Amino acid sequence: MQIPPFDILKDIIKHYLFLESNGFEPQTLRLFSDGNTGIVFNSNNNLSLEFDKNILPSSFLYGQITQFKDIQSSKNLSLIIVVFQPTGIKKLLGIPAFEIKDKIISLEHIFNKESNLIEERLKEAKSINDKLNILNIFFTRIALKVLKGKEDLVTESVNFIRKSKGQISSNQLEKFTGYSQRHIERLFLDSVGISPKHFANILKLHNFLQQLKNKKSNTNLIELDYQVGYSDQSHLIKEFKKITGFTPTSYQNNVNKLAINFVTISKM
Repeated sequence: MQIPPFDILKDIIKHYLFLESNGFEPQTLRLFSDGNTGIVFNSNNNLSLEFDKNILPSSFLYGQITQFKDIQSSKNLSLIIVVFQPTGIKKLLGIPAFEIKDKIISLEHIFNKESNLIEERLKEAKSINDKLNILNIFFTRIALKVLKGKEDLVTESVNFIRKSKGQISSNQLEKFTGYSQRHIERLFLDSVGISPKHFANILKLHNFLQQLKNKKSNTNLIELDYQVGYSDQSHLIKEFKKITGFTPTSYQNNVNKLAINFVTISKM
């Protein structure tokens, strides 16, 4: 279930995701980039990164993902994910986004004892509405200290790239902002954590995923590739596998998608 935040938080938080998955057998879950960072509250505390088997904290912040991550779940899932806007973490916490790229950080290291308090309140909450109020009040209190009530250059650039659905050149972005490619890239690394080109590539891929989901049965996949901005099918497959770890066909055939970029995968 995907729910928007309070209006005051819309420039910082994109939405909240409430994900439930029942099952008593171990599951492997794949998370790949959607161009955003996030905070995860995991009430069951049963997740580990598959490559090292270390148990993840019960609540944690994750930075921009440049390589898909496989996560092992030992039992049923009950997750709340706070999905930030691309510049949200920088605005909210003042942390340079490139410093947390590909990192997972315990929420306790960021909010100290407050993280334990909000975890307990979320566990005790009886309904999704109660949990929403807890989250909205918590983040609003922090946001009121940092919001300046005006758009910044990176936010405007992010929205410009979004409107183009990732189909934008460096020259077009330079013309829009009035700044050099190098300057814009420095600003993006600080506020978003990745370059404008990388961000645009992720948005273009997710536009393809949406088109794939909604495509009519008579639509040719090659035709769809061109519509979303890929020069040929081999270019799409290469970019798709780099970001998601799947081919387009294997992703399309995956039947258990908890979210568009968070899916259960089968191991042979």
